[in-house]
Amino acid sequence: MQTKYIFVTGGVVSSLGKGIISSSLARLLLSRGYSVTIQKFDPYINIDPGTLNPYEHGECYVTVDGHEADLDLGHYERFTNIQTTKANNVTTGRIYKDVIEKERRGDYLGKTVQIVPHITDEIKRNVKKLGEEGKYDFVITEIGGTVGDIESTPYLEAVRQLKWEMGMNALFIHLTYVPYIRAAKELKTKPTQHSVKMLQQTGIQPDILVLRTEKELPPAMCRKVAQFCNVQPEAVIQSIDARSIYEVPLMMLSQGLDTIVLDKMQVAGRKDADLKEWNTFLDKLHNAEKEVTIALVGKYVELQDAYKSISESLSHAAAWSDHKLNLVYVHSEKLSDSNVEEKLKDMDGVIIAPGFGKRGIEGKLVALKWCREHNVPTFGICLGMQCMVIEFARNVLGFEGADSVEMNPETPYPVIDLMEEQKEISQMGGTMRLGAYDCRLKPESKAAKAYGKTQVKERHRHRYEFNEKYRSDFEKGGMECVGINPDTKLVEVVEVPTKRWYVGTQYHPEYQSTVLRPNPLFMSFINAAIAYSEEKK
Repeated sequence: MQTKYIFVTGGVVSSLGKGIISSSLARLLLSRGYSVTIQKFDPYINIDPGTLNPYEHGECYVTVDGHEADLDLGHYERFTNIQTTKANNVTTGRIYKDVIEKERRGDYLGKTVQIVPHITDEIKRNVKKLGEEGKYDFVITEIGGTVGDIESTPYLEAVRQLKWEMGMNALFIHLTYVPYIRAAKELKTKPTQHSVKMLQQTGIQPDILVLRTEKELPPAMCRKVAQFCNVQPEAVIQSIDARSIYEVPLMMLSQGLDTIVLDKMQVAGRKDADLKEWNTFLDKLHNAEKEVTIALVGKYVELQDAYKSISESLSHAAAWSDHKLNLVYVHSEKLSDSNVEEKLKDMDGVIIAPGFGKRGIEGKLVALKWCREHNVPTFGICLGMQCMVIEFARNVLGFEGADSVEMNPETPYPVIDLMEEQKEISQMGGTMRLGAYDCRLKPESKAAKAYGKTQVKERHRHRYEFNEKYRSDFEKGGMECVGINPDTKLVEVVEVPTKRWYVGTQYHPEYQSTVLRPNPLFMSFINAAIAYSEEKK
């Protein structure tokens, strides 16, 4: 069938969950046998979020082809099991960069370059790019920001034009907010009405409204919203606060969101939605009676979106292992020899988080020393793995002052060094080792047993690496290099085989963990933590 385009916009306030609604609709359409992809348009001028501080933008997600992307792409992949690429996340910075490069080449034949039509045409080209591949029945496009933002205006104009060009092959879903005023004990629809009117002023009439709300809306209120917003009553959908984001597909299914979309786009339904496996996951997530307690040690713990993919990967693995996850965030800057026992003694497992820069490093090293000496299941990811190497060098190998050259360029033992191809690079954005790379695992290692194979491919985001010069020292001392890139010979995985589970990965396995296909390393780590928990009883 001809590709259908669904545009998801937002109003009133940000952070309502456009990404979750987009992902939930994708899950429903996939369960009915359609091929679907999702893309996100971000209105900021950065080329990508790779240089943004997590406090600004939360986690930076990495696609399989090495693009640094918005964290919503993580939701897309976790809900759909479909890998995203650079084409699935476009920013205003990239749009303007491409237009300016075309102007410099003379592509516009001397014409004055303007927002309309040149910027809007470039946006339209990126919207249609995924559909033109012929692989997808539906392309869902999430427009970042809220209606009324100056930054979002070119996107709204572009998709307005697309709707005019595509007719029944394009559809608009508008997500808005119905606040509950506690003092008056009333739900208020006026913000939604204003939001829709602002959208209509851009020339866009929403086909479906999704109302984000804390309390269930009475039918009369939904009819009122439909009447004021020129939307059919059955196309007004509620999105009430749920226990888990993974319940939202079921909520949307119960109100027929997928059916309404198919009807409005005149698509014959192939089959009913099949969410059997999804329901199995939710049943385990909500009904597990046992608990596993994991500490996440990092410097951004007050901003939990900074570790979104890790926390979700742990949640998936715990649920499929019939346990509830109790995730305890431990601030690495506040961790010291005097309080580490108190902070970590009740943990069944510890994750040492990734990151960049010197802040909080000493706390991570304190945590690792305590975990290693007390034989607690421990998982180091990226910088967490590098800290495993540094701590082991200092406290087991006796390399006093061992460090990463990122933290101390003058260290006498640079056990973590800048990658050779990074040494001539001066720009920050998009210049790290990014994307999926092969890794060959040592047979009988914990990592190989977890994956059930010795050849894997995982995603990276780093500049520094294990220094091959010290490899023999580490292996003689008891830390084995069990994962190697077959092309570059870079060390990707280290572990201490004499410990219960003490594994570090230079790559980010959390980027390839989904609801229905949790990453094997997270499953192995959680199972080791569960076994340790039982052992302690």
